[in-house]
Amino acid sequence: MSIPCVFRTLQSGVIAAAAILSLPYGALAQTAPAPAPQRTATVPATAKPKSAPLAAVPQGSAGQTTATQQVAAAKASGGDDIVARVGNANISAEELRAYVGALGVREKAALAKDPALLSQTVRMLLANRVVLQELTAKKWDQRPTIAAQLDRVRENALVELYLQSVSTPADNYPGEEDLQKVYEANRSALLVPRQFQLAQIFVAASKDVDKAAEDNAKKKLDDIQAKLKAPNADFIAIARAEGEAKDGGDLGWLAENQIRPEIRTQVIGLVKNGVSDPIRLEDGWHILKLLDTKAAYTRTLPEVREQLVQQMRSERAAMMRRAYLAERLKEHPPILNELALSNLLDGVRK
Repeated sequence: MSIPCVFRTLQSGVIAAAAILSLPYGALAQTAPAPAPQRTATVPATAKPKSAPLAAVPQGSAGQTTATQQVAAAKASGGDDIVARVGNANISAEELRAYVGALGVREKAALAKDPALLSQTVRMLLANRVVLQELTAKKWDQRPTIAAQLDRVRENALVELYLQSVSTPADNYPGEEDLQKVYEANRSALLVPRQFQLAQIFVAASKDVDKAAEDNAKKKLDDIQAKLKAPNADFIAIARAEGEAKDGGDLGWLAENQIRPEIRTQVIGLVKNGVSDPIRLEDGWHILKLLDTKAAYTRTLPEVREQLVQQMRSERAAMMRRAYLAERLKEHPPILNELALSNLLDGVRK
């Protein structure tokens, strides 16, 4: 059954609301937070390992087992463990530690939370090694145009790494007083709006259907209302009987400001377990039940401390970088040849 448009709107709103609620300080951010690594499922969580066959082990499995054992027993030239191998290239434990060490705070936290991401990272590194082996064998990196691009990439990387090194805030920043001031100054942005847990029964009937279809929908709606008005009526059971999802049309928690005005007006007037009158929208009729309500509240400092600290450090680093660059340019004022630039631009336009 298709999902009524009002609830598609509501559900997409919930997603947006969830993002807002989970990152309230994002409204204050000047820089977007780094995205968390995406987890790729390799084995279904519910999959159970198959028991080993009692007959002969297949050749492929034996070969794979031997290769795994060889990797497990191998050591890098420095005596470090080899954690993976592809072709003649190894990835040592030290290399992997260095890679993880260079990750940002969010990425490290994601790894700590989901160890499977480490395996995914190793696979990515192995894939890179395979590509590197191929391009090296073809001497692709020695082509003049590629070498010039590599020089620019290296130069940019060096500058970026150096700027990071001179614009890192002190370890003790922000202090408790600064943190409290920022929290107080942004309390309004940390407000979590009132939320409603709703269930629905939907009768499809778009406004452009013919009269017969509208009459059928109206009759179905009347039947549902009659059932709902019966003593001890079970809204969820009726919703299931009318073809709603197995959860009985439970829409979950919706923030007040993410609910369509036509729905919100009705919901606000309901008491707990109250049922609305049918609400006509462009896709059909909607009957809502208010399952529960959460009052609006302002997130506390302990709840948002980590996000605030990261955001303040990020903004302080950006400020330090701007100040550092401004000072360097002040010491070494740049001189531009505007005529040469203009000629260059004309050449690009041709």
